[in-house]
Amino acid sequence: MKYRVATSSLNLRDFPPTMDNSTILADIPFRHTVKLLDDTESDWWKVKLLNTDKEGFVCSKDLELIDETIIKNSDIEIPNFEPSSKSSLDSKEETYKPIGNPDIPFRDLTNVETKKASIKKIIDKLNVSKSFRYQKDEADTYCNVYTFDYCFFTKVYIPRLRWTDKAIEELEKGNEVPLIFNDTVRPFYSNYLYDWFEEASNNFGWQKIDNVDELQKRVNENGGVGIISAKRFILNKSGHIVVVVPETETEKAYRVDGKVIYPLQSQAGYDNYNYFAEVRKDWWANPDPEKGYSSAIFYYHD
Repeated sequence: MKYRVATSSLNLRDFPPTMDNSTILADIPFRHTVKLLDDTESDWWKVKLLNTDKEGFVCSKDLELIDETIIKNSDIEIPNFEPSSKSSLDSKEETYKPIGNPDIPFRDLTNVETKKASIKKIIDKLNVSKSFRYQKDEADTYCNVYTFDYCFFTKVYIPRLRWTDKAIEELEKGNEVPLIFNDTVRPFYSNYLYDWFEEASNNFGWQKIDNVDELQKRVNENGGVGIISAKRFILNKSGHIVVVVPETETEKAYRVDGKVIYPLQSQAGYDNYNYFAEVRKDWWANPDPEKGYSSAIFYYHD
């Protein structure tokens, strides 16, 4: 039987923590899938993290059973690699994997203040304006990479990879498929992310928001994560995606008559900013058919 993680994240351990010297093997994100191996212990089940070789113990109350009769395997099994030491801020190697740097903090979900304080530390550590990982080059810009990294460390899910057609065929036959970049999985670019938010993000805790004033308000009040995603008129050109972040004492959204017109954002792209608001105005509303966007959406996650 297959189960999904029902909490924001779940520790995979080599032994139940009731035993001495239990070690955390992996931090499994929300909605990721595991295969049940042994449920003889009511509180701690032995599971296998799908599409990997990792087995261990998880707290059973933090799992939910998947009804495999109504959900396709390709929709159940999420293709994300584990963090890698080669995936770093100083390199463009393995940007399809989460950054394996223990110096970068995760969002502290204890309360609103710890959430906002830790988000500021994440932005400072990722340092998108300077880090080589996010700098544009002749081949591309990296808004999707930065947004994925930011969401990874704030403990909310967006996809970085998608299954290839041949991988989906194997999954639908009930087979496990190894993660092989550019073979079984390919990158999720920004135009794809727009579609994912519209089609699937509510399954991962995202809520669609009507306007940027409400989006900034929720991010500020709850220490949550905001997203602006825009799709191009010309679909073979990159769309754009940015994160909306909590205001600080020095970094503010731009308001008119008390209403947010340009939220406080952080982005990689043609230009990279740790924080920005007025400098790019309402970039998502650019109607230019060559450089602009056909539509934009706003999403929020606690």
